Amino acid sequence: MSRSKWGSFSLMMLLMLFLAGLFLVLYPSIQGAVVDRRMGWEADSFLARLEDDLDKDIPTVIIPSTEPEESRPYPELWNSMTAYNQQIYIDGQSTLSEAGAYQATLFSLTDYGVPDETFGVISIPKLNLEMPLYLGATDENMAKGAAVLSGTSVPIGGNNTNAVIAGHRGWGGAAYFRYITELSIGDEVVITNLWERLRYRVVGTKIIEPHEIENIFIQPGRDMVTLLTCHPYASGGKQRYLLYCQRIQEYDIMEVPYD
Repeated sequence: MSRSKWGSFSLMMLLMLFLAGLFLVLYPSIQGAVVDRRMGWEADSFLARLEDDLDKDIPTVIIPSTEPEESRPYPELWNSMTAYNQQIYIDGQSTLSEAGAYQATLFSLTDYGVPDETFGVISIPKLNLEMPLYLGATDENMAKGAAVLSGTSVPIGGNNTNAVIAGHRGWGGAAYFRYITELSIGDEVVITNLWERLRYRVVGTKIIEPHEIENIFIQPGRDMVTLLTCHPYASGGKQRYLLYCQRIQEYDIMEVPYD
């Protein structure tokens, strides 16, 4: 091979190696952007479909709803979820201590006539974050968005409820719940389910060991959502970071849980 051809070949190989390295560096960011866009599209699609189902703007409910069950979309599902929330409170959430129970499928939404298994959307205005919400913290659901731990309340509001919602602390280049540690007391978390929009306010945080499940139990008389993610970031799930949120009511008094 002549010197000029060898020089061209070497230059081409260096260029290819450079491009390959650049791709490896940029791939997580590209993948993350794709995942973030997909979650945003799923959330927007859910909200648009909900407005069609309700035939009106999505109501924001700050006091327990008195709307008759029969007037809601999917009334049988609403009744089943209400009964489920009451029963796990009565039973003391006994299934939470069972290995892997948090991944169990709570409800098959399509069995009740829902088009797919998306239950809602979780929105955190301070973080400009919006993610689809699923029932059961399976690997598949956690990859698609945020997921409600089985054995905790379904996020439809009401006294004696605490919906524990898990999200990755960043995964596959996407943020998920990576930045929830930036939230402060008083910041808002919004849950839009199949029927209405519920507003919650951050009232406390806590770092726990994975086995300390007593820190996510229902608190009597309270209407709560608890966000859960791994801690510290990139630790492989060494601990859990909890963000306690209390429903914004007509007469709002913030209480710190688990003192």
